[in-house]
Amino acid sequence: MRIAVDNLSGPQIVQFLADHVQQMRSITPVESKHALGLEGLRRPEVTFWSAMEGDAVVGCGAIARLDASHAELKSMRTAPARTRGGVASQLLGHILTEAQALGFTRLSLETGAADFFLPARKLYEKFGFDYCAPFADYRPDPNSVFMTKAL
Repeated sequence: MRIAVDNLSGPQIVQFLADHVQQMRSITPVESKHALGLEGLRRPEVTFWSAMEGDAVVGCGAIARLDASHAELKSMRTAPARTRGGVASQLLGHILTEAQALGFTRLSLETGAADFFLPARKLYEKFGFDYCAPFADYRPDPNSVFMTKAL
């Protein structure tokens, strides 16, 4: 698997992210959906990575700078056919290393509270993320869980 910064211009990653947003909309009430679309992920304060096997996108993830020392993990997704195969662990490990290299000392995230998101929450716990209060512009939401990790 190859993990690389992606400029989000290729048709495969565009479709992969469209599928992600569509899936999140089908699971999460619209007022609780925080997945970024292409334009949000193309902002200068966002670094986006694709995980590829050959020409196939098998995962993705991003960080969005909140301030000089704090970033938010965004758009973590594994191809449905590849879930529970180690893609997310490799990708998250890579992103944590890159976030440190970029000078961040804290990485936080918002994920869903529904059972569908339990594997994601377990992954974040495995990597040392702790549950926390809402951060940045987030507000308490029964559909959201917030986690953070010192780097």
